[in-house]
Amino acid sequence: MTDNPTTRDWAGVTALGLIWGATFMVVAIALDGYGPVTVAAARTTLGAVALLMVMGVTGRSFPHRDRTLWAYIALIGLLSTALPFVLLSWGQQYVPSAFAGLSMAAIPLMVLPLAHFFSDEPLNTRRLVGVSLGFCGALVLIGPGLAQLGQGAEPLAQLACLGAALCYSVASIFTRRCPPIDPVTLAALTLVVGSVFLVPTMLMTEGLPGWNGSRSGLAIVVLGLVPTALATLLRVSIIRSAGSVFMSLVNYQVPVLSMVFGAWVLSEALPLRFFVALAMILSGLAISQWFSLKRLLGGA
Repeated sequence: MTDNPTTRDWAGVTALGLIWGATFMVVAIALDGYGPVTVAAARTTLGAVALLMVMGVTGRSFPHRDRTLWAYIALIGLLSTALPFVLLSWGQQYVPSAFAGLSMAAIPLMVLPLAHFFSDEPLNTRRLVGVSLGFCGALVLIGPGLAQLGQGAEPLAQLACLGAALCYSVASIFTRRCPPIDPVTLAALTLVVGSVFLVPTMLMTEGLPGWNGSRSGLAIVVLGLVPTALATLLRVSIIRSAGSVFMSLVNYQVPVLSMVFGAWVLSEALPLRFFVALAMILSGLAISQWFSLKRLLGGA
């Protein structure tokens, strides 16, 4: 059961949709001046520092020496920050930001079959229909790329974006199974884990970054502080106030807004298959979450 969403909750979930919908556009701007590993490492490190400061200000402490808990933190950090951030940054060198945003729409649909086998959420017929429709939408999205595998970087970049979505999906299962821990502390520590992986990788592959112009530099600062740190705090606040089902409304906003920002700000071309894939993925998501959405919106 979820609590009745307040006006503040609706404003928060709308803000999150805007923030995460614009993230892919900001990544594209950052890539104009920096390499993909540098973008991922800087974003993760800035977010980690910001959330560690929040932990200090709010009096949160590090968890005790529980090997199981720390193993979960390490896995979640690798799968929710280090790997997907690098995959998305590398992929967005060759595909539009709108494509990356559309790929993220598949995350809830990937989670459902994973949760069936590895968590406590069985995959019933309705969810299976929704998942199948959503994955057909993903095939429409990457269809031309699959036919061109081995011919340039773009097909691999498309698979990298979907690989990032899969990383987020697996991370969500580990997060659900994780031993009890304060959400803000978990977010901060997973970003620290990401930094531990990404900073040395950046230094070995791309070197120590400098300030490459205000446009790309400010884009990296925004990535670290807004979609990585601030959005985490918003997400925690909304889930505590209105519940995780209400939070799932963000999944419907992000792919649409990523296409809007990509076309409007970056002048990206939007092929017809993007719109077909969007309709199929969002329809599959709605079918899989039908009763939860009906209950939520009926009580709005």
